[in-house]
Amino acid sequence: MKYVLLFLLLATVCGASLHAQRVVVPRALPPDPLAPVEDVAGLPRVLLIGDSISLGYTVPVRKLLEGKANVHRIPQNGGSTKVGLAKIEEWLGGGPAGATQAPVKWDVIHFNWGLHDLMFDPQQQRDPAQYEKDQLALYEKNLRALVARLKQTGAKLIWASSTPVPEEMNSPRSPSHRSAMVKVYNDVAAKVMAENGVAIDDLNAYVTPVIGKMQRPHDVHFPTEGSEFLAKKVAEEIAGVLPGR
Repeated sequence: MKYVLLFLLLATVCGASLHAQRVVVPRALPPDPLAPVEDVAGLPRVLLIGDSISLGYTVPVRKLLEGKANVHRIPQNGGSTKVGLAKIEEWLGGGPAGATQAPVKWDVIHFNWGLHDLMFDPQQQRDPAQYEKDQLALYEKNLRALVARLKQTGAKLIWASSTPVPEEMNSPRSPSHRSAMVKVYNDVAAKVMAENGVAIDDLNAYVTPVIGKMQRPHDVHFPTEGSEFLAKKVAEEIAGVLPGR
């Protein structure tokens, strides 16, 4: 019996010792797309502007263009064109609107607005058809102003079409997203870009054939695999216009 007790005592001591020596290694956090980027001297400077879809592909685009470009992004979700107009001077690096600080030089700007603009407010009191018409007109007006400002930077501009909205989101539970309106807004944007000589990165056409595998179910967003898929197209379009290519 005493041998059994001795064995149990040793086992308890050894187990406690091993537990005390166990090192818990914290899981590495994924790279933050909003983290500041330290430029590599001599490389072109790229700015990504967009909503949460662009937040998803920012880090993989940086990896794909590593050694070719310094890839920055705006320090937030770009939201709607209304947000863009309020923030564009700050995003371009010249400080808030009205500041005298000289703008930062950008070689390429890859940008998108659309998904936030096409949201429908079910609480609005106007005639739905007129409301829709007014919202689309405002989108075009704002987008034209933003493109005019971006052209002043002298950067190569690339417009990214808005990615699909799942049909199943067109429900009373989620009335603010309408899949059919994505094409309407993309068509307006394409017209503005054509008139201004801006290149188009048609992410919508690129991802639509595989949207069932790449997009999260019942969601406009993309998991890691989907964001990396979009990043390949974004990086390819940017690489094609980098100076010195």
